[in-house]
Amino acid sequence: MSAETGVIKARGARIELARVRKEYADSVAVDDVSLVIEPGEFMTLLGPSGSGKTTTLNIVAGFTAATSDTLTIGGKQMQDLPPHPRDIGMVFQHNALFPYMTVAENVAFPLKQRKVPKARRTGMVEAALETVRLGGYGHRRPSELSGGQQQRVALARAVVYEPSVLLMDEPLGALDKKLRESLQLEIKRVYQEVGSTFVFVTHDQEEALALSDRITVFDDGAIQQVGTASELYERPRSLFVAEFLGESSTVRGHVEPDGDDSCLRIGDRTVRVPGRTAAGGAAAIVVRPEHMRVQPATAPIGPGTNALSARVSQEIYLGSGRKLELALPDGTVLLAREQANRLSGVRRGDEVTVVWEVERGVLLDDTSGTTPPPTSGGRIPVAASAEESGR
Repeated sequence: MSAETGVIKARGARIELARVRKEYADSVAVDDVSLVIEPGEFMTLLGPSGSGKTTTLNIVAGFTAATSDTLTIGGKQMQDLPPHPRDIGMVFQHNALFPYMTVAENVAFPLKQRKVPKARRTGMVEAALETVRLGGYGHRRPSELSGGQQQRVALARAVVYEPSVLLMDEPLGALDKKLRESLQLEIKRVYQEVGSTFVFVTHDQEEALALSDRITVFDDGAIQQVGTASELYERPRSLFVAEFLGESSTVRGHVEPDGDDSCLRIGDRTVRVPGRTAAGGAAAIVVRPEHMRVQPATAPIGPGTNALSARVSQEIYLGSGRKLELALPDGTVLLAREQANRLSGVRRGDEVTVVWEVERGVLLDDTSGTTPPPTSGGRIPVAASAEESGR
């Protein structure tokens, strides 16, 4: 926000990485990464530890030199440019505030480094502190602030000079859950105000879902999928993405044709999946727990649903509802979530039927090598009764 006019400046720059690679002596940290981040977009780089997300962020920042790459920010080549002239703000997991400086002096530090005249600095610092809701805190020392307030000062310091790109590396990782959730809302609000392109690194799936315009999922140094939160959650393209992003129930088997659709053979049983797929391959159906329904084993099964026999092995109270762990005869554990006002009434140890609508299942290749080979046996119709299903 401009201190002189109070007008929000849409300054976000387009970031483009093309075939970026980072090699070390005995490993590849980033492997052929290509990604476009649009101006003013909030992009989250999500993945487990060692997946390449932070290395990619550091390449964008200029802290790490890529083995080979093409990197542009705002249409300008960045490969040989040091961090300072890249017009980038940075927020780290540990806020790195100077303890001997006041809050205002900490926020003003990057302005002094850029030789902004002192007459302008005061107004810019005040505007940045107001943006993070710390107006009036400029005279305090970092030690007089809470952990969440300190991280907001770090955010103010990163946005005070109105960078075109703001990079955030696990900025909430050291905070407790309640404070993390509160600061997520603050970061989202600041993002909407300042107009910069935000690139946010985290391994926290819920954080990524809450904050992002789009999410890039990393694993083993490579991008697995890029999309909106709903695209990744509802239509994952790989078993890794499906199981990493949120909870999921996974049933493994082998694909067989079934008229206009396909079916997955699980031992001597089959379940249907939407769309026709080539037969014979190891595959898995992924269903989100909120789409799973649990009913007594003797209850009838409605049309258009898949059904499997299971036993309730665990009940987990969630306040707003509960989560059930459901053990299949082969040892596979499925998850179902129930809202408090729609509980099924089943209890731990009960024999039940777990059902889901056919279109709720996502069929994905299974490269884990753990899928058992298909066995001979009778087909279980989708809408079979409990007796017909052999329960």
